[in-house]
Amino acid sequence: MSVSNTDVSSEYLRSIKLRFLDAKTNAEKTFEQLTEEQLFWYPNEDSNSIAVIVKHLSGNMVSRWTDMFDSDGEKPDRDRDGEFVNTFSTRDEMMEVWNKGWGVFFEMLDQLKEEDLLREIYIRNKVHSVLDAIESQMYHYSYHIGQIVYIAKMLKSDEWQTLTIPRKK
Repeated sequence: MSVSNTDVSSEYLRSIKLRFLDAKTNAEKTFEQLTEEQLFWYPNEDSNSIAVIVKHLSGNMVSRWTDMFDSDGEKPDRDRDGEFVNTFSTRDEMMEVWNKGWGVFFEMLDQLKEEDLLREIYIRNKVHSVLDAIESQMYHYSYHIGQIVYIAKMLKSDEWQTLTIPRKK
């Protein structure tokens, strides 16, 4: 059986979208377990709350995936440092920003065609293939979602409901 590059590219796009959806869903299942107060908790001044991590992820998504073929992925109006300052008052505000970022990201991902994967784009004035940019963001988003889950597990302690297969099952 012969497999074409188009088959591989198509399968990659299908698969990567599922992985990003899994990551998003795990974070949202985590948010559901927490009180509003816990979403804004942070252990010290040099650490981020879950809400701040959400703000940063969304800012990154909007910057990277808006007009990615026509402009640098690090938009001039992005305030990256400001992403690490909490400006949310409620869970609803946090979720609005969360959904905005993912909406921009999935809209672009849904528009990608197999032939786009090797196209060149710029992020911080450096050339990347679209494939490399997707993989870089998979790493970045997973890193921060792991932080979100870890913070939640600390806060919930014995009340934490696992997101995967429970131990000894």
